[in-house]
Amino acid sequence: MTLKYTVLGAGAMGLRFGVLLQEVAGAKVDFVDNWAPQVTTIQKQGGVYVSRDHENRHLVPINIYSPEDYQGDPDVFIVFAKQMTLADLLKRSAHFFHPDHQYVFSGMNGMGHIEKINQYFPKEHVVAGTCLIGTVLNKAGDVDFIGKSGAGSINLAAQTGQADERVKEIVADFTTANINPHLNDNFLGTLMTKVVFNSVINTICTLFEIQMGQFIDYPGAEKLGKQLINEAFDVAERAGIQLLSTREEEWQTIKYVSEVTNPLHYPSMYQDMSKGRLTEVDYINGYIYDLGKKYNYEASTHDFLRNLVHLAENTRKFRK
Repeated sequence: MTLKYTVLGAGAMGLRFGVLLQEVAGAKVDFVDNWAPQVTTIQKQGGVYVSRDHENRHLVPINIYSPEDYQGDPDVFIVFAKQMTLADLLKRSAHFFHPDHQYVFSGMNGMGHIEKINQYFPKEHVVAGTCLIGTVLNKAGDVDFIGKSGAGSINLAAQTGQADERVKEIVADFTTANINPHLNDNFLGTLMTKVVFNSVINTICTLFEIQMGQFIDYPGAEKLGKQLINEAFDVAERAGIQLLSTREEEWQTIKYVSEVTNPLHYPSMYQDMSKGRLTEVDYINGYIYDLGKKYNYEASTHDFLRNLVHLAENTRKFRK
């Protein structure tokens, strides 16, 4: 029997997880979002329009609410808010939190979200993962799943490092939904490994407004990527974080996802930049740099890229 889920943050990834759990695994899923146009558009449409690789656009009925209007009591929350909006979403949702029996899974990009979630839920009930899954929110109420059915995968771990029966049930539901979860016991290493991935592909693709396949086509992509990977691994080693891959394996993952899995995908940071939203660069490249500073290490390339992204954000005010 599947668990009951509520998605907090019904953006691109939240919709993908929720729709797959509802449509493929047969789970009961509700959606809660703090972006009013998303809520009102989906309610008016009677669901969300779902495409796969820009084809077969169809309406999937879903239940969506603003935080203030929701009264459900799910077994598990799936959290996919942006780092900058998470604190507000959690505060507005606190009235339906029951941390004695509810669990939380988050697959958000960057670092900083676990500390916010832990203000409401004990670490024994928190699971987090990193997603190698491309999804695009075209506009309010319209989402595009990138990649064929079953494409992509996630790595996840319980915050305590010990997977209890409820965590195993979550993994089983994700497996049935064709999300391809891989459970391990290395919580920080799981999160940090995806931060390293995003610090290369998200940031560079955003700055040059290119798809992942266009990045990897550049003959100098490996040199650029490995410079960032090496700095990030240097930081992780100083912080005592064991990553899930070696330096070479991390580059090969970036190469494979860019060439084979999602060559036509614009990463999420680009999607934010192109829509005039603030990016999560401070929680990705900025996090790597700031963590390195704690150990007297200068991840200077990451800091340079962070400032280039902020420069790009700032120049928008001069455009007419």
